[in-house]
This record gives sequence, C-alpha cells and structure tokens, in this order.
Amino acid sequence: MTLRQTLATLPRDTRDTLFLLLVIVWVVAPQVAHLPVWASLMAGAVLLWRGWLAWSGRQLPGRWAVAGLLVVAVAGTLFTHQTILGRDAGVTLIVMLLALKTLELHARRDAMVVFFLGFFTMLSNFFFSQSLPTALAMLVALLGLLTALVNAHMPVGRPPLAHAFRLAGTMALLGAPIMAALFLLFPRMAPLWGMPSDTLAGRSGLSGVMKVGNIAALALDDSVALRVRFDTPGGAAPPQSELYFRGPVFSTFDGSEWHPLSYRVGTRSMERPAAPAQLQVQGAALRYEVTLEPHKRPWLLLLDAARDKPAVAGMGAFMTDDLQWLTSRPITDVTRYRAESHPQFRHGPDTATPALRAYTELPPGFNPRTLALAQELRRNPRMPPDPARDATPALIDAALTRLRTGGYRYTLEPGVYGQHTADEFWFDRKEGFCEHIASAFVVLMRAMDIPARIVTGYQGGERNAVDGYWTVRQSDAHAWAEVWMAGRGWVRVDPTSAVAPGRTGAFERLQAPPGALATAMGTMMSPGLAQNLRALWEAVNNGWNQWVLNYTQSRQLNLLKALGFESPSWQDLATVLGALVGVAALGGAGWTLWERSQHDPWLRLLARARQRLASSGLPLPDTLPPRAMAERVQAQFGDAAQGVAGWLLRLEQWRYAAQPAATASQLRALRREFRTLSWPAPNARQ
Repeated sequence: MTLRQTLATLPRDTRDTLFLLLVIVWVVAPQVAHLPVWASLMAGAVLLWRGWLAWSGRQLPGRWAVAGLLVVAVAGTLFTHQTILGRDAGVTLIVMLLALKTLELHARRDAMVVFFLGFFTMLSNFFFSQSLPTALAMLVALLGLLTALVNAHMPVGRPPLAHAFRLAGTMALLGAPIMAALFLLFPRMAPLWGMPSDTLAGRSGLSGVMKVGNIAALALDDSVALRVRFDTPGGAAPPQSELYFRGPVFSTFDGSEWHPLSYRVGTRSMERPAAPAQLQVQGAALRYEVTLEPHKRPWLLLLDAARDKPAVAGMGAFMTDDLQWLTSRPITDVTRYRAESHPQFRHGPDTATPALRAYTELPPGFNPRTLALAQELRRNPRMPPDPARDATPALIDAALTRLRTGGYRYTLEPGVYGQHTADEFWFDRKEGFCEHIASAFVVLMRAMDIPARIVTGYQGGERNAVDGYWTVRQSDAHAWAEVWMAGRGWVRVDPTSAVAPGRTGAFERLQAPPGALATAMGTMMSPGLAQNLRALWEAVNNGWNQWVLNYTQSRQLNLLKALGFESPSWQDLATVLGALVGVAALGGAGWTLWERSQHDPWLRLLARARQRLASSGLPLPDTLPPRAMAERVQAQFGDAAQGVAGWLLRLEQWRYAAQPAATASQLRALRREFRTLSWPAPNARQ
C-alpha cells in the first residue's frame, strides 16, 4: 500500500492532526536560525511525538506531563535569555507554547488556541526578516492555517482538504482588497513600523574597528549592501573611479587595529551644521536615491562629498568632522533616502593646525622597518630640497610608485599577518587586500610626518538592466586613504589602485570560489542566462523593498496628493480610510443580500407562509409540505381560510407538478398573491 493510500484510510481526526502539525512545522522552520538550539530540538521532538501519537492512535499525555514540559521550556528561556520579555525571549516562549499545546488537542477549543498561536508565530517571523522570500513563505503558512481552521469547522464526515483549501483561498482573496487598503492608508507610526533589533552587532563588514583581515572576509559575501538610482537620463552613473560611498573613518592606530577618534554620538545635536568639516564644494551636484539594507549601525552611505543633509524619513542625520553622515538611531530596516553629492570638493584646513598632529601619531615599538623606509624616502635626493616647498606630493608619488613597481599583489588570501603588519606588507608578503594596502600606506605616510587616515566604505557597483538601479554589494567593501596637503586639505589617495588599477577603474573584482549549488547551476545553464535570472530576481526584490518595506508616511501623503489633496495630513488619511471602509461595508452588505436572494426562493416563500399561520394561532412543523399545511388550515379555520389553502396547493403544484418547468413569472405571481391573501384571525375557529 502506498503512502497516499495509507493516508486515505486514516481516520479524519488523524488526518487533520497530521496536516495541522505539518503546517506548524512550516511556520516554525524559519525560526530555527534564531532560536536556541535546545528550543529547536525540544519543539521538533514534541511535534514528532505528537505526530506519532496521532498516527498510532494512542492517548495524549496527561496534564502533569505537559505541565512538566512547560516548566522546562520556561526555565530554559529564562536561563538562555535571562528574561521572558523582549523579542528573542518572547519568540522562544511562543514557539514552545505552540508545540506543547499540540499535546492538548482534546476539543475544538484547544484547536482554536493552536490556530491563534500559529498565526502569532507566523507574524513573529517578520521580527527577524521582512524580505520577499519570508513574505512568500508566510503566505503559504497563512493559507495552510486558514485551511486547517476551515476544515475544523466543517461538519462530521470526511470532507476533502482540497475543498477546505479552496474556501481558505477564497477567504484570502476576499480579504486582500481590505488588506491592501489598510496597507496603503493606515497611518505609519515610526518607529513601530518595522521591528528594531535587540542587538547592535553589525553584520556588515564595515564595523566600528578595522582589524587587518576583517574586510577580506567580507569579500566572500555577495549580498546587496545598497542600491542607488541616479537622477540622470537613463540612470547613468559617474565614472567607476568616482563611486566612493563613504563610511567609517579611522584615525587612531594601536599597532593591530584602527579606531575612529574619540567621538560620542549622544553629545552631538542632530541639527549641527557641517561647518567643522570645512567642506567647500564645486561644480554641479549629483542627485541620487539610496536604498540601504539594514546594517544595525547609525551610518548613512553617501558618495563623497554630501554637503546637505540627506532626507531620511523618521530620523535625524548629521555630518561629522570627517564627512561621515550618521543617523540618530541604528539602521535596522531597509532605509531609503535622497542625497546630493559634489564629486569636486575640498575639505579640511588649508594650513597646518595642532589638531592635525593626531593624524601623524603611531604606536611605539611597531613596524620599525617601515619607519626606516620613511626616513629613506625623506632623504632621497630626488625630493624637493627647498624647505619652503611642500614635499608631500612627491613623497606620496614615491610610495605609489613603489606599490606599482615593487611586485605587490592584490589578493583575497594574504594569509595571517603578525605584529608588524606594515612591515610584513612592505617587505615580506607584498600582497594583501585593500585594508592591508591602505593600512600600510597610512602608516608609511605618518612615519614621514604626513597627516593621514583610513576611510572605509564601498567602491564600485553594477547596473541592473531590468530596473536601472545600481547595485553595490558587500563584496564591494573597500578601504582607502586620505592625506592632508597644505593648500588643498584632505585629499583621497587610493593605494589599492596602484597595485590593482582594475579594482577601482575597470570594475574587476576578486571572485569567491563558487559553491556546490552555483557549480551545479553553472553546468545546467549558460552564464548569460544565470546572470539574467539573477538580475531579474534582484529587480523583483528591489521592487519589494521600494514599494512595500519602504512605504513610509511621506509616500502615503504623496498618494493623497495624487488623489487631489493639496496639503494631506493624518486627518485626510483617516477620512479616506473611513470612506473606503464604509464602501467596503456597503459592498459586503449588498453581497450578503445578493447571496440570500440566490437561495431557494420557493422555500423562503413557504417559510413566510408558515410564519403568518403561526401568528394566526396555527404553528406548523418545518417538515410539513404545502398540501399537508393546506389540510391543517382547512381543519382549523374552515371556509375562512379557503383562499390560503388554495394558495398553498398552487405553491406545491408550481414545485412538484408533472409539467414543463415552471417559470419565474409564475413564482412572482404567487408572491404577489401572498401579499393580498386574507389570513385568518388568531381566534378564528371552524
């Protein structure tokens, strides 16, 4: 006997229970990555146990057994999270409650509790991810839970699950317009729109500290970091060599790690102007829109250099002295903002100031050979001998020339560096990723008493031909240097371009080794087809981000403007939403009346006659046919009810007489006659 035949022979309770357990597994499965290991194992064991009990027809465990498991679940939650409140602890507890409640499926009331817990657990998946795949998976879960709910309300017997699924699908489709209206018009109340994370641990490789080797590991990540749409004809971008998206700036070096200068976000006003950066822009501004993926840090990634504050809905933003833009809270959701940048700019003091000394400091006892190299370059007779003449440009050119001609190599696997990272790069390994090159270059500059610092961010991008957005990936993370020059201020110098010009100029990237799935797909389809499918999927995912996750208050108000409101407000949103709800209610009422009219009109007319006779003092059972009703009427009221008895006989003849099909006009005539009949008085007797 096949599995399908075996399932077909199972009792209905067993079949329905197994289906409900399958839906619960689908709902809980995405949570496994976020649950403690013990919770995942315990929930899986409980669900398997419940399925075995249903399959074998055994009794459910007693209340004491379930209570013991509940105590274990609560104790495990408290031990793991130190609380039962908050997102992580709450999700762990709700998953355990859902699994344990399946051991108490004794009555319909218990099933209703399981359904409600299932719907809540389904929604909790969006606490961790609001991506399109998660939404599609939860749509399947919604249909599964609705199917189980509809099936639980069906009469006794063995109704097919396919019938319950069709009813559930119909319910979802009928509710879709209401959900769409609520999504479009229900006021967004930040920061409740989009659940924030409990942790500030960044998943982006651009962390608050740069340690040699950190960004190299990020190059293996091909996920999207941000998307950009330029306000130019066709969405054309600036040259590849100018696509520098600025992130954290590091100015303090302890020998192994780079840190930013002492800086506390909480002490800065969100409205502080950008004057301390001494930014001077030239030429026309480049306007663009950024869709930034959540990285759980208060960093806005913008092209160098943005003078004006970007428009970020629901957040304050300010610029630091080193041109980095920060927000008032971490970016925990997909965030969209508009900005203007000036590719031609100058910033920083034109003349040497005491504050620049912080950018020449090096820790003692590190990189002695690099320090000696700096003195050697300083004593080079080719350097300008005139003390009044700034030798910085010549020293920078000398370092870059060494990188171009010294056999240095740009690689994804430079190996583990030791204590003297700059020495190893300049003299031993001569290979590294962008952070190794930038760090060694800045150390050399500081050793020559030239102010220098490291800037991290993203460099490059690729245009998606489907939607025209430029996609910047985590693998585009980059580190470069900024050097201070008299009369020019801070100047960007990218030493990686001296080692590998294609990294910043011709969009040549190091590629991570393909995995097993990518290798298998590569053998099944052409590279061009795979690239097109990838572009299509990313365009669809970007559309989800733009139109669903980023549907903010401002976009709601823009929708009202398109509908004719001059200065829309929350009151206008409530008015439009109320009007739509009213229209929907009237539509539902009309649909209900129409549905009632589709029921058997003959039965409804007979029921009306039974009600009139009951008010006359002659109650009749619902199962009595019209002929028997006519006989009771004549026996009760005699000739006084002759007209009513005749009408009942004609009503039966219209329904059951052996004649051609009766017409609707004949039934309408009987309905009109019903209104003109002389019904006997309540006290009338023969």
